[in-house]
Amino acid sequence: MRERTIWMLLLWCVAATGGWAQKHDFANWKRYAEKNAALGEPAKKERRVVLMGNSITEGWVKTHPEFFEKHGLIGRGISGQTSYQFLLRFREDVINLKPRVVVINYGTNDIAENTGPYDEDLTFGNVLSMVELARYHKIRVILTSCLPAAGFRWRPSVTDAMEKIRRLNARVAAYAKANKIPYVDYFSAMLSADATGMDAAYAKDTPGVHPNAEGYAVMERLLLPVIQQNKK
Repeated sequence: MRERTIWMLLLWCVAATGGWAQKHDFANWKRYAEKNAALGEPAKKERRVVLMGNSITEGWVKTHPEFFEKHGLIGRGISGQTSYQFLLRFREDVINLKPRVVVINYGTNDIAENTGPYDEDLTFGNVLSMVELARYHKIRVILTSCLPAAGFRWRPSVTDAMEKIRRLNARVAAYAKANKIPYVDYFSAMLSADATGMDAAYAKDTPGVHPNAEGYAVMERLLLPVIQQNKK
């Protein structure tokens, strides 16, 4: 009887875990699966550019699709994701698309603790791993700063967001400089006058985390020349 009970518990655990895994695809590989398949191989002279990110990138495509269409950019942002999830889906959503350039925007949701306590070393390591994977596959990398954010409405327990953002930005900027990787500083251009968060003129929400159309316009002015230089 005891052995039968144990087997029943094991079977229940397997079934429960399987159901959870199906409902909670950690990296959300399926999000862009159809679009990735539809892209197919790049044309002979096609120089693809993929933007990897979170809701900031996803919202960019929705707010200003013409920018992506006009310049042949491929948005691969998923709302709420952290650098851990980016790294897991980096092959499907970047490498397999065979782009010329990948633009990586990271860190906001790590600091917001969307997938657990924030560890700067691990987040920084995830960024380095994505860079190394891209370079191995002969994909040029553009790194970008985290945007300023005074806090996160969905995570009020994080009270030192700006301090953490500044430290991570400084660390990635130094790494980019040492390794001759282009770095785009959104943070400084979108900082409020009192340096405590995102300028309200560029923010869609309060406290500012997600850019509005004006905020994305600032990002476009900074990023586009760097993309054009690196697509050559």
